[in-house]
Amino acid sequence: MAAPDVSDLKRRMEGAIESFRKDLTGLRTGRASSSLLEPVSVEAYGNRVHLKEVATVSVPEPRLITVQVWDRSMAKAVEKAIRDSGLGLNPQAEGQVIRVPLPDLTQERRTELTKVAHKYAEQTRIAIRNIRRDGMDALKKAEKASEITQDEHKTQSEKVQTLTDQHIKLVDDTLAQKEKDIMQV
Repeated sequence: MAAPDVSDLKRRMEGAIESFRKDLTGLRTGRASSSLLEPVSVEAYGNRVHLKEVATVSVPEPRLITVQVWDRSMAKAVEKAIRDSGLGLNPQAEGQVIRVPLPDLTQERRTELTKVAHKYAEQTRIAIRNIRRDGMDALKKAEKASEITQDEHKTQSEKVQTLTDQHIKLVDDTLAQKEKDIMQV
C-alpha cells in the first residue's frame, strides 16, 4: 500500500464540493433560475425522465420560468410534475408552453431554505472529513509498512490537512453566499 495520492484526495474533495453546489442550485432564491427545475422528473412514455429531456426551460423574466414542451401530449404530465415537485410552484399551461411564476418567498420559507442549505453544507463537510480520514489512514499504513518515513508521513499529513481546510473554507464561503442570496428581500 503506497502513500495516498494527494491529487486523488483533492479530486474527491472537489467532487464533494461540486455535488454541494448542485444541491444548492435546487434551493430557491428570490430570482428565477432554470436550475430550479432540474430535480423535476416527469412520467413520459412509460418511464420517469428528467424535465430537460422532454422540454426546454428558460427564464424570460426575473420572476418567471417558462417550460417549452416538445411533445404537446406531454404538457399535462409536465405541469403535474412541476406542481407535485414540492417546490411550492403553481404552473399554468398554455398549449405547449408552461408558465411558472415564482411567488415571493415569505420570511418563514427563507428561513427553512437556509436550514436546508446548512444541512447540505454539513453533509459536505462530513464527506470532506471522511476523505481526509481515508488519506490519513493510508499514510499510517504506509509508514507502518515502512513504505514512507516518519518525516514523509508528517509532511504528507500536513498537505492533507491543508487541503481539507481549504475545501471546508470553500464550503463555508459557498454557504454564506447562498444564504445571502436566499435572505435578500
